Amino acid sequence: MEVNELSEPVNRLVSIPEAKEKWLGGLGRTSVFALIKQGHLTRVKIGRRTFVTSKSLEAYLDRLEQQQESASA
Repeated sequence: MEVNELSEPVNRLVSIPEAKEKWLGGLGRTSVFALIKQGHLTRVKIGRRTFVTSKSLEAYLDRLEQQQESASA
């Protein structure tokens, strides 16, 4: 019998402090929650903790990149 092992778990949820520091260049906490409220980032609550999905962070950053490219063209 063969056992299928995952080499690295995929971090699908990112804490607000990690999102603002590592993904969004030190953006303020209030600004991160504003992006959630505007629908740019997807929020996930587990108990009292709030996370954003890494997928929504990647999509948001991709959109910003595309906007920058089209504005400079």
